[in-house]
Amino acid sequence: MKRNFSLIFFLKRRNTDQNGITSVYLRITVDKKRSEAATGKQCKEEEWDNGKFKGRTEKAKTLNLYLHQLELKVQEAHRQIFIRDEELTAQTLMDEFLGKKHRIRKLKEVFEAHNKEMEALVGIEFAPMTLLRYQTTLRHIVQFLKEKYKVQDIDIRKINHEFLTDYDFFLRTTRKCNNNSAVKYIKNLKKVIKRCLANGWIDKDPFVNFKVKVKALEKPCLSKEHVLLLENRQFRNERLDRVKDIFLFSCYAGLAYIDIYKLKRSEIIIRNENETWLITNRQKTGTPTRVPLLPKAIVLLSKYENHPQCADLDKAFPVSSNQKMNAYLKEIADLCGINFTLSYHIARHTFATTITLQNGVPIETVSKMLGHKDIRTTLCQNSGYKSRQRYGGLK
Repeated sequence: MKRNFSLIFFLKRRNTDQNGITSVYLRITVDKKRSEAATGKQCKEEEWDNGKFKGRTEKAKTLNLYLHQLELKVQEAHRQIFIRDEELTAQTLMDEFLGKKHRIRKLKEVFEAHNKEMEALVGIEFAPMTLLRYQTTLRHIVQFLKEKYKVQDIDIRKINHEFLTDYDFFLRTTRKCNNNSAVKYIKNLKKVIKRCLANGWIDKDPFVNFKVKVKALEKPCLSKEHVLLLENRQFRNERLDRVKDIFLFSCYAGLAYIDIYKLKRSEIIIRNENETWLITNRQKTGTPTRVPLLPKAIVLLSKYENHPQCADLDKAFPVSSNQKMNAYLKEIADLCGINFTLSYHIARHTFATTITLQNGVPIETVSKMLGHKDIRTTLCQNSGYKSRQRYGGLK
């Protein structure tokens, strides 16, 4: 915290009236920034000398004593700010001197308000998982404040480069986050700080010289042989067989978990009598997805047409929770001899690479079918594909 300030009294000559009388002002300067206020006193140019009233008359002594008392009040205001360990600026010192009370915004308070607004917009502008990530970010911040600063909350004006560096270190050590997870939590905090800047609650962006970067990771996908292995494998356990079918459909159609979960029968459209299309909007981005369905995908749809969870609710598939689906997929991978962790999101990458790009579908078309807003997202996520064959190799 800055501890030094300067105070001067001066004549505001541009306010001089026709009788040559000028207002006396005080000016506070902190870190080359100024704040000024009228003292309520006036004098002529010839009655003023180097920041005080000239002469030894009783009037001059009284007026100079008044100015000295103002100076003492400014010093006391400075002391109070120092005791409260608040940020010292020319404006905060002037406000304290004038008795203006400004609400101090706290990080946890602002973050909670942000999350509350986001919660009200879930299903409209945000997905439930987006809200969950911000709620998790807030929990990490609360733990960090308790362990690092021994406080429940902190003035947002105290968030600086050191704070961000320490928080990043906390995420990677105490919370055991990998690089990309830590970066996501940092970016969530950055969004809330940008909101504070926009509202004028802080005047400096602590992220100006703070840099973190997402590392490109190789995202696994199923090979053609893996897909065929799953297609040909029959499980006696109905639960595993159902999860396998739903997962394979997503491999054929490029759907994320939330999109297959909410997929309706009414979003499967037949065109020109012999073309079946999946037409929906991505939950994550709201962008449209238009995918021509392979015959194998249509067979899977028909298999669950009369399932109790589908027929009455216009659902395409009886989908369990994401957590259960991933747990069952791990079990399926073990039974099929797939030697890497099988999770639901792999279905989307399998569609992008094995089902489409490696079968000659242009990347521009794949990007549209995936519902990506920017083709660079498609390029980034599928930079490793090599061979191109004709689409329909898995018919």
